[in-house]
Amino acid sequence: MFRPPFLSAVCVALLCGPAPAADTPNVVLIFTDDQGYGDVGCFGARDFATPNLDKLAKQGVRLTDFHVSQSVCSASRASLLTGCYANRIGIHGALGPNARHGISADETTLAELCKGKGYATGMVGKWHLGHHPQFLPTRHGFDSYFGLPYSNDMWPNHPEAKKGTYPPLPLFENEKVVNANVGPEDQAKLTAQYTERAVKFIADNRAKPFFLYVAHSMPHVPLFAGEAFRGQSKQGLYGDVIQEIDWSVGQILKALDDHTLADNTLVIFTTDNGPWLSYGNHAGSSGGFREGKGTVWEGGVRVPFIARWPGHIPADRECKIPAMTIDVLPTVAKIIGADLPKRPIDGKDIRPLLECRPDAKMPHEAYFHYYGTNELQAVRTQNWKLILPHTYRTMDGQAPGKDGTPGKYKFVTIEKPELYDLSKDPGETKDVADANPDAVKQLLQLAEKARDDMGDSLTKRTGKGTREPGRVPEKPNPPSAPTRSLFTRPNSSSRCTSSTTTRPGSSSAPTATCSCRGTAAAASARPTTSRFSARERRSAVTRGPTRS
Repeated sequence: MFRPPFLSAVCVALLCGPAPAADTPNVVLIFTDDQGYGDVGCFGARDFATPNLDKLAKQGVRLTDFHVSQSVCSASRASLLTGCYANRIGIHGALGPNARHGISADETTLAELCKGKGYATGMVGKWHLGHHPQFLPTRHGFDSYFGLPYSNDMWPNHPEAKKGTYPPLPLFENEKVVNANVGPEDQAKLTAQYTERAVKFIADNRAKPFFLYVAHSMPHVPLFAGEAFRGQSKQGLYGDVIQEIDWSVGQILKALDDHTLADNTLVIFTTDNGPWLSYGNHAGSSGGFREGKGTVWEGGVRVPFIARWPGHIPADRECKIPAMTIDVLPTVAKIIGADLPKRPIDGKDIRPLLECRPDAKMPHEAYFHYYGTNELQAVRTQNWKLILPHTYRTMDGQAPGKDGTPGKYKFVTIEKPELYDLSKDPGETKDVADANPDAVKQLLQLAEKARDDMGDSLTKRTGKGTREPGRVPEKPNPPSAPTRSLFTRPNSSSRCTSSTTTRPGSSSAPTATCSCRGTAAAASARPTTSRFSARERRSAVTRGPTRS
């Protein structure tokens, strides 16, 4: 098997400073994009290898019933970083270049929580919580940032977008655009560049506690792998991309070892949602679960999760208790002794799960899966999962996409609640609602609680506990030259709103838009290059018996 050369250590052991005290562990959070449950070796991957992730799992714990709150880019990230259901804080779908809203300054991110405890905080990769200055990572707790402000397919080369739909894709260094027009060659270098920055951040902050958030742009389409990784997997380009990400994980782990920080660092690896199935051979695997990204079926919301913290998390263990990304922030808060945000959050401490305690249990009465513009589509309690009436997309019976061009989804409508026992039927193939009326009643009552709290557009409910996102102040348009979003219907109001609309392609989800076309910062400089050498590096139809 091909093994690329490792990075040279940024700092050899003789130059390393003392490790942080044991009561202030470092935190490294690695988050990939559209990588399915079945796209890690120890979770069943085939035709490509992930030795570094597999090693990480051997040294820690795998959560095999771990979920994202929503199976789409921005919403998933909002939950991870705030401990809140994304719809609670006004983030829906995937924010594009036209969006004039983003994460509110009144929300507390994981970075701000760590920073309040004296941590150095750094981020590399995809942000996707707003691209205007007030929304950037450096305004929300991160000391440094390098990466893309949104998905890598939100660029002029999108295979389904009309010319002029997307502006050039920018690459940011902190709050400055360092490459105003990221091209294919630049995308091929992203994983290596993110890795280089991550390793340097660890070296620069080795003598104090730090929080490092590595949010890879890949394997979101369009797929790009570094030169040294192309053609190296049996699966093809998607496998090449995953193997490069695994290499990246290895470099980060090596940096922790080089600076004698591994024993005092909590490392978490997970992904933002399931695979984007319409892309065929450029999509990942749901690991046998039903459907994928953009749905609330298990293939869309169940993701791989690995955590390692030597001496605190037992090695080579598996936990089958349900958990969710909203639980990451409160768990880290408890570990580092930080107070929870003043505003209410939804997550709970899942250390008992990570530590595989005998008394560990699901920390919530229920988990709720929203999608689109605040549509409550599923409720999960222990082994039961209730799918609520809604319309979802599927590739079942459709021609698959190939080589970067997506296939076409068809849409299926669920007319009445469906109940699945995930302990016996994790593939969600048999609706057992009629045989279990009490369970259906219980979950419907829980759904009512969620509607009262966070609303539900499917039942036209407004929640009492939702909050507004941050917004860019409106600039009045000249009467003779009104503007509107490229994605807003012609009869839409010209007022900027946080409404969403379903766009073809891109992040394949209802995407936040507004009446005013927003663009990234205009300043540019020479493209940043990596120090690695080429070698180193969806007509709706009534639901039938469909499966993923």
